[in-house]
Amino acid sequence: MAMGKYSRVDGKKSSNYCSTITVVVFVALCLVGAWMFMSSSASVQNSDSSSQEKVNDVKRVAGENNSKQFEDSPGDLPDDATKEDGNTVDSQSDSQSDVHEDQNVTEKESEGTVEDNKDEKTESRNMVEENQDEKTESKNMVEENQDEKTESQEEPKTETEKDGKTEDRESNSGDGESNLEAGEMPAEGDETNKSEQTESEESSGENKSELDEGEKNSDSGGSADENNQEGATENNVDSQENDQTSIEILPAGAQSELLNETNTQNGAWSTQVVESQKEKISQQSSISKDQNGHAWKLCNVTAGPDYVPCLDNWYVIRRLSSTKHYEHRERHCPQEAPTCLVSIPEGYRRSIKWPKSKDKIWYYNVPHTKLAEVKGHQNWVKVTGEYLTFPGGGTQFKHGALHYIDFIQDSHPDIAWGKRTRVILDVGCGVASFGGYLFERDVLAMSFAPKDEHEAQVQFALERGIPAMLAVMGTKRLPLPSSVFDVVHCARCRVPWHVEGGKLLLELNRVLRPGGYFVWSATPVYQKLPEDVGIWKAMSKLTKSMCWDLVVIKKDKLNGVGAAIFRKPTSNDCYNDRPQNKPPLCKESDDPNAAWNVPLEACMHKVPEDASVRGSRWPEQWPQRLEKPPYWLNSQVGVYGKAAPEDFTADYGHWKNVVSQSYLNGMGINWSSVRNIMDMRAVYGGFAAALKDLKVWVMNVVPIDSADTLPIIYERGLFGMYHDWCESFNTYPRTYDLLHADHLFSSLTKRCNLVAVIAEVDRILRPEGNLIVRDNVEIIGEIESLAKSLNWDIRMIYSKDNEGLLCVHKTMWRPTEPETITSAII
Repeated sequence: MAMGKYSRVDGKKSSNYCSTITVVVFVALCLVGAWMFMSSSASVQNSDSSSQEKVNDVKRVAGENNSKQFEDSPGDLPDDATKEDGNTVDSQSDSQSDVHEDQNVTEKESEGTVEDNKDEKTESRNMVEENQDEKTESKNMVEENQDEKTESQEEPKTETEKDGKTEDRESNSGDGESNLEAGEMPAEGDETNKSEQTESEESSGENKSELDEGEKNSDSGGSADENNQEGATENNVDSQENDQTSIEILPAGAQSELLNETNTQNGAWSTQVVESQKEKISQQSSISKDQNGHAWKLCNVTAGPDYVPCLDNWYVIRRLSSTKHYEHRERHCPQEAPTCLVSIPEGYRRSIKWPKSKDKIWYYNVPHTKLAEVKGHQNWVKVTGEYLTFPGGGTQFKHGALHYIDFIQDSHPDIAWGKRTRVILDVGCGVASFGGYLFERDVLAMSFAPKDEHEAQVQFALERGIPAMLAVMGTKRLPLPSSVFDVVHCARCRVPWHVEGGKLLLELNRVLRPGGYFVWSATPVYQKLPEDVGIWKAMSKLTKSMCWDLVVIKKDKLNGVGAAIFRKPTSNDCYNDRPQNKPPLCKESDDPNAAWNVPLEACMHKVPEDASVRGSRWPEQWPQRLEKPPYWLNSQVGVYGKAAPEDFTADYGHWKNVVSQSYLNGMGINWSSVRNIMDMRAVYGGFAAALKDLKVWVMNVVPIDSADTLPIIYERGLFGMYHDWCESFNTYPRTYDLLHADHLFSSLTKRCNLVAVIAEVDRILRPEGNLIVRDNVEIIGEIESLAKSLNWDIRMIYSKDNEGLLCVHKTMWRPTEPETITSAII
């Protein structure tokens, strides 16, 4: 038998049962009358300090009793949740004041009545306690009994809950999101709330607006109390018994706090609307405040580990109106740059070091065999156990590239590999063995080919440590400046140079330096088949109308091939003396250096004849051209504000000092493992020039919104290309051992999604590769956070004033990789 705080059990029984019942009924009626009077007047009263003190007293007593009846109830809740419901949230003050007033007055009135009649009614109380199962109605009104006190406390609570939030339970008083009608009982509190919140989020897609709405509704609880009290009273009796359990276990303050946390920690129950909204916000902003916790995902694409976003956009490619001009091999970038990570091939291993990589690579790093099957007899590539091996051959040089290289120079000694000729363009490069062996002649070859049926040819080249890029002779200019290559080479490159007015050959004319050579090794040069004869006649006519001189045609007996070598003119005399203006000269307004997404035109630009203009003279021989400012800089102002020659010299001195004093020794980089390097924001190419004594090559990228200094880079015997870093780069994943970004990222934050840029960095950087960033300290901090979220190692971080330097190391493992791949990595 439960005993109230003031009850006394002495074993005596009443002799007058009727008088006991009469007294009990009388007391009950008094209590009901007092409670109704106070509840009707409490709605217009304001809580004050004295009422809150009384509330604390009442709650202390109630807490003691509840702890006996519900042993697991208060122990799991915060102390403030069981002590001060009405003192924490201002928006609940009106409704909570009503609750506490009712509780306090009812309790005190009951205690006063019991004290006045304590001696007289002892036997009556004992009788009530013995018959409590039969006298439920009386039990609800007698405060001395433990159950009765809880009932008395929670009854006005239930009333207030319905008044303050119409049909909501206390569990939703802070949010205003529940649509339960009075009398319904949530089956499982948190799950019910989450389900309701999910439905609400699906209808609106914005959590914040709904929370604001809920807060407004909570603040207006006083007016809702007046409007809804009558309906709530009708349902109070029916719902009181069901509500009692949940209210006693989770008092108002604690439950409100719990649901507020649920709203802010709802990630596990997010909706498509919310996820899409967050992703769009992420795409539009440069970087979020919580990048260290960025959730990276693997790209779910058909290309898998070979994904190149701007070349594998099949949604656009399948909708092209024509593919006649290789439009399907050109760039078609997604509207929003991807922020996902490209997977790593299963069994991937650290790349073999140069120069051994020139001859063999790990098969599982580029697990493609089609080219070996199709071109194996021409010594392009072979499968040899766990390796792919490269005998050094090609379609035109089955017996090795070195012999073929010497054959070209023997055919025309003025080419002078490594002296007069330093930078060349190799069109349709295959696996780039030609360019790979030119390193032995101090020649730098920019090799390119499309991502086509010749599976992974450029990827093979890059894995071998040979410069190459993905590109096609299609409908747009190559992303290269004009008049920069000493030689352009095509060995069976499968480009129809002679068609459509020679539009594609005219693009080579644009990028070829005046006085430079075009080496064409193809069957029309040395075979007499009808098709070959027809092509040769068309090419002869075209090159003559372009004023190219046919210098020599020579046959290589060892390989059974031949080559024709043409030379571009150094003056405009021939152009002016042509009987017909075909191909036509380009308009004077046509800038030959404009090369980013510029359509091809079948026209020629005049060559410069002014001695102070770039292209009017041949550069210095290698290696002198690397360090000497170009002659045509004299009349210009440099990027850093000084005279251009002085700017050039200071930039070179700066990078020699940085590389020797910091990069080579203070970064924790194993330079013996570095071969492929990219300078993501090259200015004069000073960083690449400072590395000239290392066995590396550097792709110098000039962003499209930076000063156009790329011609200077070519002039000094280096190479590079234009690029927009808001888009993906035209290369395969896992291309570079080292990426260098000097004040690049701060220049991108206003127009690019920095998360997408870092995703692109991750795509093109090899596992075990390094990223060096020089930028302001704010950007350094953001890049550091993103690198940590990718599980990259921070090798070095340094700041002085507002400038910072960061070196991060890309690890083999990252959080999105499956265990099967991770375990295969060594």
